[in-house]
Amino acid sequence: MTKASYPPRHVAIIMDGNGRWARKRGLPRFIGHVAGADNINHVVKLFADYGIKYLTLYMFSSENWNRPKGEVTGLLNLLARRIDSETKAFHKDNIRLRHLGRSDRLSPKLRQKIEAAIELTKDNTGLTLCLAFDYGGRDEILQAARYIVGTDIPGDQVDEAVFNQHLYTSGIPDPDLVVRTGGEMRLSNFLLWQAAYSELYFTRVLWPDFGQKDIEEALSEYKRRQRRFGSV
Repeated sequence: MTKASYPPRHVAIIMDGNGRWARKRGLPRFIGHVAGADNINHVVKLFADYGIKYLTLYMFSSENWNRPKGEVTGLLNLLARRIDSETKAFHKDNIRLRHLGRSDRLSPKLRQKIEAAIELTKDNTGLTLCLAFDYGGRDEILQAARYIVGTDIPGDQVDEAVFNQHLYTSGIPDPDLVVRTGGEMRLSNFLLWQAAYSELYFTRVLWPDFGQKDIEEALSEYKRRQRRFGSV
């Protein structure tokens, strides 16, 4: 039994509850997404202040393409509008950006914006912010397996280290803590390989309302956990 090291090195968040946040206020769902986007910069800075080295945010899943076309278009446009201004702020704060997920289904313009943000911040040494956009855990595993099958790596030499090198998260430590806001209690195809031994924390707080008090509660709960990694 191992006491959880503190602070966690890597925190991953399933940002859930934007639509319900808007509905509670009698507002369109998209306004909830705007409020959720408004909260990202604030939360990132708070986690950086707590000494977290890696933060992964689940922004858009591979299944979200099945949402109404208008909502999907709105989410893509929201990302495109925010990425330039937010990248400048993150770069100023020494934050490095990574994209986790597919890029082939994004528009060329949006891909260029993402690539430019990654290039601008690649040498920053503060918190690494991983944005999981068009990301799905099962798809990630399948893509890695297909790539390895197409190489000359002998099957008996494909171990966890080799497999990790072909995931979107290559070079990033597995999350110590996975947080889900909004009250649901499932991973929803998020970091399925990487979260094998992560501590899970669920809160009813909706993502646009998730702030310093909620972060402190999540980190305090993590600090109390005993991490066994299969041992006793």
